[in-house]
Amino acid sequence: MSKNSDFYRFTGTADYITSEPLVDAVNCAIALERPLLVRGEPGTGKTLLAHHMAEALGMPIERWHVKSTSKAADGLYVYDTVQRLNDSRFGGGDVSDISAYIKLGPLGRCFAAEDRHVLLIDEIDKADVEFPNDLLHELDEMRFTVIETNEEIAAKQRPIVIITSNNEKELPDAFLRRCIFHYIEFPNSALMKEIVDVHHKNLDATLLDQVLIKFYWLREQPDLRKKPSTSELIDWISALLRGGISNEQLENHLPFVGSLLKTEQDTEALKRYDGQGGNYPSDWSELGPRYNQ
Repeated sequence: MSKNSDFYRFTGTADYITSEPLVDAVNCAIALERPLLVRGEPGTGKTLLAHHMAEALGMPIERWHVKSTSKAADGLYVYDTVQRLNDSRFGGGDVSDISAYIKLGPLGRCFAAEDRHVLLIDEIDKADVEFPNDLLHELDEMRFTVIETNEEIAAKQRPIVIITSNNEKELPDAFLRRCIFHYIEFPNSALMKEIVDVHHKNLDATLLDQVLIKFYWLREQPDLRKKPSTSELIDWISALLRGGISNEQLENHLPFVGSLLKTEQDTEALKRYDGQGGNYPSDWSELGPRYNQ
């Protein structure tokens, strides 16, 4: 990371390996002060990106994990009417001070903060279809009014906004126009080796090759409902190391497959492959031309 008084530049961190297109997208969003919308299959590091950006840029982070019941207004503030009612009945507080019952949400806290924050809006596509559009005004204006107190809260520092989506539903065009977009491609084998090295230093090269050959072969199987992700690969390697599995044992066997496959349908599909006498690949050339080593 480098910065001057007006510009921050993200270059990744030692623990988060990024592609050049992703670095470019992040820095474009920072320079234009637009939200960065990141899509990609689960396990490609969308959520982790925001955490490592905050680390690299030396900024606090606010996290807004969106649910199906989330409303855009919740990100600004919540008026705790239930607590005020309880205090009025049981004498627990000064009910005449409405501001005491206003709780800022993650977006509201970013606006009210003295320092610049990274704001993660995670899995925005889980919410109602109107949720993104309801955010547009506040994200554009960087201010909002607390209706109950008529207090205006304006951003002292414009937060760097990272929005993730698993593409479960389409987002409105008006919202997309205001974002910088990047789709995180699933890492190729060369990048994956760098990622694995972050978590498993000095892993035997021959063993790593066998692990990745089996992993990418498994992801290519058409019968799988849920392809194993990067995080599942890291867990699988941990299981293999703790189990003392050798390179030779991996050649014709997939031990601890429960670290990779997470549904009954997928484990049954692999059993059918085994039952039909299928042979696991042991060389990159057996995976086809797209896996050039």
